Amino acid sequence: MRARTKARKRALDILFESEARGDDPLEVLRNRRETDDAPPVSDYAALLVQGVVEHRERIDQLLAEHAEGWTVARMPAVDRTLLRIGVFELLWVDEIDDPVAITEAVELARTLSTDDSPRFLNGVLGRIADIAEHLRATR
Repeated sequence: MRARTKARKRALDILFESEARGDDPLEVLRNRRETDDAPPVSDYAALLVQGVVEHRERIDQLLAEHAEGWTVARMPAVDRTLLRIGVFELLWVDEIDDPVAITEAVELARTLSTDDSPRFLNGVLGRIADIAEHLRATR
């Protein structure tokens, strides 16, 4: 598994855990960086967690607008978290190409979520990627 793929998985773990427990994701991140010995939390994983937290309101707004027939609250937790990471990468991480952000989210969904999740994530992230240039210009 490539380094950034591992970082995405680690960010997913931290964000998912914090949501499931009702904990502050930044506190969970800090605790993992200070106490976990394996797997380590890379700088990129930390960037993803911090970015999702910082932009969560806007990310969730975009998900609500582009996830046809789904509210953010009704989405499976893994899918919701992967979508948040994917949207953050699409709009705020300039060194990641849009197709890479989408593919990585879809591949993680393929191994960690339901059979329908990869298609769902691909559709939502694809719709957002179609307008990403406009969204980046207005952020």
